[in-house]
Amino acid sequence: MRMPYEGPKVYRRDELTYNRYLKVEELLKLQQLQSDPPHHDELLFIIIHQAYELWFKQIIHEMESCIRAMLAHKVLPAYRRLTRINKILQLLVNQIHILETMAPIDFLQFREKLNPASGFQSIQFREVEFLAGLGNEKLMGIFQNWPEYREALQKRLDGPTLRSAYYEVMRAYKYRIPEDVEGEASREQILDALRELYQHPNHKLPIYFLSEALIEFDEYLVLWRQHHVLVVERVIGGHRKGTGGSAGVKYLESTTSKRAFPLLWEARSYLTKEPQWEGEDL
Repeated sequence: MRMPYEGPKVYRRDELTYNRYLKVEELLKLQQLQSDPPHHDELLFIIIHQAYELWFKQIIHEMESCIRAMLAHKVLPAYRRLTRINKILQLLVNQIHILETMAPIDFLQFREKLNPASGFQSIQFREVEFLAGLGNEKLMGIFQNWPEYREALQKRLDGPTLRSAYYEVMRAYKYRIPEDVEGEASREQILDALRELYQHPNHKLPIYFLSEALIEFDEYLVLWRQHHVLVVERVIGGHRKGTGGSAGVKYLESTTSKRAFPLLWEARSYLTKEPQWEGEDL
């Protein structure tokens, strides 16, 4: 007597399956090597950068949601979105070091095939920067022949951004943030508000945790840039030009000083050792 079949279910070809849902067949066809004959390490190079672009897409998705939450004065949802973004950025900092498993001589075997492509041209990374408040109109010039990219970046440049939305939620929590945040007088007012927040974090704990999540975002973005510099220098050296024509390592080093929330960093320098209320320590 035949025993009943107890293995996994046999799915029909017209059913929704894991491979169909995730478009696995299409996904696996997207790694188009330029080297001929195909160099072993080029597949790794492509997959790492495609993975970055997928994560950038998720980060942008979360940043947009976080901004909407802050503009609606919903601090907890904004904090949760930032926590997820920071976990992804932490992953990206570690991921870039996989490139160090390539011997420098192996990368040179296919590097010239990448010209004039460059990570400098990543539209999604530029969107991340612009959404953070690091918009730079000059960077739009590299997309002169892609009006759809320029339009996307102009939308980000016009705001709102993480930075402007943060100032809005600070105002909602009764901190004295001026409407016009430019200029030295406004800078001093913002620093005063941030000093008040950090001097007594338990007074308005939700906004304090949100602020710390934002500075963690800034920190991981800087760490990603710094690790990127080191990996590139390790793989191609410090004096070789980038494939897109940039100064290579020298250009990348110049970006490591960027901060989306410079005043959050600076405010810590002005804290004083004031007596705390009993039980006020975090």
